Amino acid sequence: MRRRDVLSLLGGAVAPWPLWAEAQQVDRMRVIGVMIGFSENDPTVALRIANFEQGLRELGWIKGRNIQVHYRISAEREALQAHARDLMALQPDLIVAGSSFVVSALLREACTLPIVFVTAVTPVAKGFVTALQRPGGNLTGFSNSIPSMGGKWLELLKEVAPGVARVSIMFNSDRVPQNFSFFFPQLESVAASMAVEPIATPVRSPADIESVLADIGRDEAQGLVIIPDNFMSIHRALIIEQAARLRLPAIYPFRYFATDGGLVACGPDILDLYRRTSVYVDRILRGAKPADLPVQEPAKVDLVVNLRTAEALGLSVPRIVIARASEVIE
Repeated sequence: MRRRDVLSLLGGAVAPWPLWAEAQQVDRMRVIGVMIGFSENDPTVALRIANFEQGLRELGWIKGRNIQVHYRISAEREALQAHARDLMALQPDLIVAGSSFVVSALLREACTLPIVFVTAVTPVAKGFVTALQRPGGNLTGFSNSIPSMGGKWLELLKEVAPGVARVSIMFNSDRVPQNFSFFFPQLESVAASMAVEPIATPVRSPADIESVLADIGRDEAQGLVIIPDNFMSIHRALIIEQAARLRLPAIYPFRYFATDGGLVACGPDILDLYRRTSVYVDRILRGAKPADLPVQEPAKVDLVVNLRTAEALGLSVPRIVIARASEVIE
């Protein structure tokens, strides 16, 4: 089944992308830095880079001809902090930050260069921008979440696993507790309407993940919702493996969780966000200021269903869910 837009999942439309045009001409080789907070061996990294560079090429930016791109990639906090200092020393025209985690590393170095973040939940609450429509500083970019997504995760989980009565909402309490606060109100509201008990489940380490999932696995009526952030994505293999071992129905925030073996994933198309980021890079290189570029919401949402995992869990995915899916893994 081909991947397609599933905006209807969110019950509303995303505003159309405006047409931009800057008058300033490119008159010299431009230099940008790109920081991604994942392991270099993570297969999603190459895909992110490929989509970003394709977007640049479509806008006339050719590596080695009129632009240089310096990549720094690591999942480790200390290494990423060193990468932030390294990139700033190059004095690039701007820096692309692959996540909130990366933005925080740059800001700890008092970075005043233009920054375009690719994915960020609650950029206002985190202090990255003063407002979504008028960021007001040297940062702008793309949010990777919509508040109503929290309720949608729970609805999908109940459709796929109707026996779930208690749901653990797993989130990283160390790096980005704001992500939990962003999604939980909708989750809580939908849970009340469905007679489901939501349980806040903070974790800070891989050991916490194993311990928490072991506790959850003892309750046959329980399911799992993963709140998005880099920590969860980096440790997704552990989460997926433990959920499978414990026969635990779970829903995840990004496509790659399901393609790696998770039951269901529903969330923004991350590769599309990387491609769209090239548009803001182009605008800033041609003279636009980050303060004047509004933070954009996702334009595409993926719903991926892994039927192999459903079968292993003894679950029968409703036809209506399969019909809505942008991708079905059989």
